[in-house]
Formats: sequence, C-alpha cells, structure tokens
Amino acid sequence: MEKKKMMHIGISTGDVGRYVFLPGSPERTEKIARYFENPQEIAYNREFRTWVGTLDGEPVAVTSTGVGGPSAAIAVEELFQCGADTMMRVGSCASVSPKVSMGDIVVPGGAVRMEGVGCHYLPMEFPAVPSFELMKALEEAARELGFPCDTGVTITKASFYSQTAPETKPVAEELIYRWNAYVRGGATNTSMECAPLFLIGASLGIRTASVMVSATNCKAYDEQSRTQPLKNLEDRAIQVAIAGMRKIIRQDRAAMG
Repeated sequence: MEKKKMMHIGISTGDVGRYVFLPGSPERTEKIARYFENPQEIAYNREFRTWVGTLDGEPVAVTSTGVGGPSAAIAVEELFQCGADTMMRVGSCASVSPKVSMGDIVVPGGAVRMEGVGCHYLPMEFPAVPSFELMKALEEAARELGFPCDTGVTITKASFYSQTAPETKPVAEELIYRWNAYVRGGATNTSMECAPLFLIGASLGIRTASVMVSATNCKAYDEQSRTQPLKNLEDRAIQVAIAGMRKIIRQDRAAMG
C-alpha cells in the first residue's frame, strides 16, 4: 500500500505506532524522546516535531502540537490517519484553586469547553472527558511517583490573555463572570488543549487523556511563577506520562493474551 504523507505534521502513514505523547512545545519532544529506546527524529514542520522509538519494546512517538486547540486538532487528526489510537497530552497548566499548588500533577477528569474547536466535532451538550482507562493509569502513575495529583476539571480556554488580563478586553464583564462561575463550580486549573483533545478522541473513537504540571499557585499567574519554575518541574509531567503509558502498554498486551 502506498504511504500517504500528512499535510501538516510531515509524517506518513505507518511512521508511528498506536501510542503517542502530545506536548505543546517542540523543544519538549526531545525531552520526552530521551525516555524512548532508540529515539529518532523523523519530522519537523511548523510547530509539529515528531520523534519515534520504542517503550518496553512497543513502538511509540511524540509529536508537538503548538499552542491551543486548532493546531492540536490538526496533529490528532493526522496522527490518527497514520495509525495512532492512544494519545496523551503532556504539558503545563495554571492553578485556579487552592487544591492545586505549583508543581502538582493534574490529570483532568473533564474540561470546560471555553474554546471553539470542539463545536466542530460534537454539540456543546456533549461533555469533554478523557478516556477513563488512560486517566486512571496516569493518576496511579503520579501517586506511585510520589507527586500530589489533582483530577478536577480543567478550563480549556481559547485565548491566553483573556484569562491573564480579562479586564483589558471589550467583553471583560462576560469573561470575568464566566471565569468566576467555573471556579465556583469547582474547576481547579486552566489549560488550552484538553477539551478539543478529549472531544476529537471521542469523535474518532480513540483513547485520549492529559497529564500536566501546575506552573503556578492559585492566582499567581505572573511571568516569574509561570516560566521559571517550569524549567525544573516539567519533567514531573513527563515522568508520569511515561509511567502511565507503560501501564497502558502492559494492559493492552495482557488483554491480547
């Protein structure tokens, strides 16, 4: 069968196996690939950088998605066409609750749909939730590694600065009202890719989940708290993702007998 090359991520059908990690940053792909056996970079186009290798002998890959839902949707769609059916986002989030402190692991059990990509896949009434199997594996991995772990609702926003500076926007009143409502409803953190990832996964019938490290304490979203500690903390999310994926690989092997 002739291989088909993807328009955006730059890889072809058959280049990746079932299991894929999805960081936002291209630089983070290399950090994740260090955990692979025999890592090899196979593509780098726009924001999409892909490495392949094996994990416990099973083919795995990591592809960066850039920032936000639209580019993440492209990556998921094209990876699915190439054979992937199990995808984990690996990234960072910001705390909006005292339940989540800087450095804590977050494995969201659902996502507020404060974005637009998901509506191109499923009606607004449809919940954005991860695959329970993957979520449970990631939660267990975090606990086993000794990291505090929150499984609350994440707020998937479409605009970074409408959260950090909502008062500067013409629709400030609406933004502030919605943010306050989400927090009062129990949301613990905010991110930019979870809802579309979960919804696209549901529409394609594949497994998706997310593991993130909190880059801030509650209501401390300034440049210093967002970026400086993350240099030392992002490996926590990577460690959890690798351990969680290993659990899924073992479970899949056992199920196949």
